[in-house]
Amino acid sequence: MKKALLYGSMVIAAIVLIFWKLNANKKENNERTEIVKESNNGAVPVLTEKVAPTKFDQNILANGTFVPVHEIEFPSEVSGRITELYVKEGSVVKKGQLLARIDNEVANADLQSAKAALSQAKVDKERYEKAFQSGGVTQKQMDDMKLQYDNAEAKYTAARRKVEDSYIKAPISGTINNKMIEVGAYLSPGTKMFEIVDVSKLKLVVAVPELQVVRLQNGQDVKVTSNVFPEAVYRGKITFIASKGDNSMNYPVEVEVTNIAGKEVKAGMYGTADFALPEQKDAILIPRTAFYGGVNSNSIFVFDNGVAKTRKVIAGRIMGDKVEIRDGLKEGETVITSGQVNLADGVKVTMQKQ
Repeated sequence: MKKALLYGSMVIAAIVLIFWKLNANKKENNERTEIVKESNNGAVPVLTEKVAPTKFDQNILANGTFVPVHEIEFPSEVSGRITELYVKEGSVVKKGQLLARIDNEVANADLQSAKAALSQAKVDKERYEKAFQSGGVTQKQMDDMKLQYDNAEAKYTAARRKVEDSYIKAPISGTINNKMIEVGAYLSPGTKMFEIVDVSKLKLVVAVPELQVVRLQNGQDVKVTSNVFPEAVYRGKITFIASKGDNSMNYPVEVEVTNIAGKEVKAGMYGTADFALPEQKDAILIPRTAFYGGVNSNSIFVFDNGVAKTRKVIAGRIMGDKVEIRDGLKEGETVITSGQVNLADGVKVTMQKQ
């Protein structure tokens, strides 16, 4: 008895499922039949969208890395052994401050010798000038003496410069970020000594796409934020816009930023530049799918009284799935967004629901 009831229930369920499927297929067939009827009448079913001005965010956000405005890694210009070292890594220094001293005993001796030779050459030159006026020496002798004096003066200048270079001074203000020398080390010309970084002002280096970089200008004010102090807003100013982009058509832009006391960002940290642009009129945006042959083809179809008509437009910026139209479309016109594969200029079309 139980088996009979079970089999009976299964049969009823199967019959119900069959009727439901048949009704669903009938509905689907009816829909297809309507489309076929329209197609047989010469009308291609398409999806459309009416053109209307659209407001969109005019600001440009770009992420980048902070780098120092001033940093220098400078080498020794003379040979010698380090005898004194006055700073260490992390020391804050001023431009012209003495950092280290190289043994200059020999250089000082050379300077004294050059100084004496210059003094003697000056005396001889003055004596020859007086003798030349009275005819005591020839023009050739006078010229030779002037040459000796010039050589003595050049040697003195070189000797003085060597002594000055033995006193290593900071070329810029900043912080000693790296010290490559120690007391007792022997330096040769070109030996790297210190790396000095000035973080009182930093540059935020970002990359801006081609369609947006043309709207930026040198000297433009920029709001800058950092990942480490998201609540702080730093004042920035555009100081450089590259004239050449990279392979991705992005252009490097440098924004000089003034640090905030107590919330100093450091070189190497990440930041975001918010480029505020002048207010512009609303733009006409259409779906990317409206273009046949790709956006670069600048070709679309418009719906005109039940007929598809080709239209050449001028495409601008691409924003996600939308494309700005700078010319070729007017408010109120209707563009065809799907079904273009079956279209040609003048073909009858019918609008379908999404």
